[in-house]
Amino acid sequence: MTCRIGIIGAGPAGLMAAERLAGAGFAVDVYERMPSLARKLLMAGRGGLNLTHSEPLDAFLDRYGAARDWLEPAIRAFAPSDLLAWCEGWGQAVFTGSSGRVFPKSMKASPLLRAWLARLDGLGVTIHVRHSFCGFDDAGRILIARPDGVERPMEADAVILALGGASWPRLGSRGEWTGWLAACGVEVTPFTPANAGFDTGWSAVFQERFAGEPLKAARFSHGDRTIRGEAMITAYGLEGGAIYALGAGLRSAIERDGQAVLRLDLAPDMSEAALAKRLLAAKAGQSLSNTLRKQARLSPLSAALLREAGGVPRAPQKLAARIKALPITLSAMQGLDRAISSAGGIARASVDDRFMLKALPGVFVAGEMLDWEAPTGGYLLQASFASGAAAARAAADWLRDRNTAHAKLAP
Repeated sequence: MTCRIGIIGAGPAGLMAAERLAGAGFAVDVYERMPSLARKLLMAGRGGLNLTHSEPLDAFLDRYGAARDWLEPAIRAFAPSDLLAWCEGWGQAVFTGSSGRVFPKSMKASPLLRAWLARLDGLGVTIHVRHSFCGFDDAGRILIARPDGVERPMEADAVILALGGASWPRLGSRGEWTGWLAACGVEVTPFTPANAGFDTGWSAVFQERFAGEPLKAARFSHGDRTIRGEAMITAYGLEGGAIYALGAGLRSAIERDGQAVLRLDLAPDMSEAALAKRLLAAKAGQSLSNTLRKQARLSPLSAALLREAGGVPRAPQKLAARIKALPITLSAMQGLDRAISSAGGIARASVDDRFMLKALPGVFVAGEMLDWEAPTGGYLLQASFASGAAAARAAADWLRDRNTAHAKLAP
């Protein structure tokens, strides 16, 4: 008899689990609350679908911080090289950008998704759209709400939950599941934004002049971490890759102290001593604006940031020190509705080594439902794909072990 597996959530993790299980001969049903699939994947592809990153695997794994050892087995089993081979298997050639990020040559998610869904259809996967997870019945069975609102217990021998976190809720991941799982004894860490911008309280003049302009070729520091990269000036503050990479520490500082101080090196290619020497060599009577432009080689935006952050020292040594470590005070993080991803979710203590919920045997979890976070750059998608593959493998093994045990007990 063929075992049936139900997967709730049709994002990257859920679809990867469906493909792996259907390919192994299981009957698979995928339930998705939205009218179409993988909406967040398609949203990510609007600016170029960053699949993964090309850096060495040990450095790659460090991007997951405290969750590294938890996610490492799944990512090693489905590594960036495996993800690229999988993508190219759909006829979607990839390339590596100058930053090390890896993209499909088409830069879009839609061609990949179309090929993937055709593959799932060919494997016999049944997809139910507008079907929502809505908790458990009195017997502990998972309930699915149909489009007409009728709730029915799911018919499945094992279940994989891939419901996502709580960022961009309009795309389908709203986090309602936290209450239902917590009631079953599953520990859930409250969701907070990750990979989101921060408020700075720019002056009206600065905001009007520079909102929407990129800050390029700078170093961004907080605590003991320094990132060279770019950020975007927004009406509310700062966002962008360098900010996201420091986001967890900045968020923690704001939660603890009510603010975080980000330090900018606006002249990253010069030492402080060399910069001070250049400033000292400014012509007598030269305006401050010309000194910043000619001697310090600052852009108009960088020069304005110096003024915005509380004044510009005239002494060359003090000015050089300020250019190399300009403090920007961040007062708050943007909310979950503006965050690229979320931190929080099912705590590590609530799942076993196979991503099975300890409180609910036969129920596995994948993707952003789990309590981990990572910066942008391909790390989010890689872990989602890899955990989906790992949950599929674990569910298949669990069912085979269970059926073997049943067979041994049969007369």
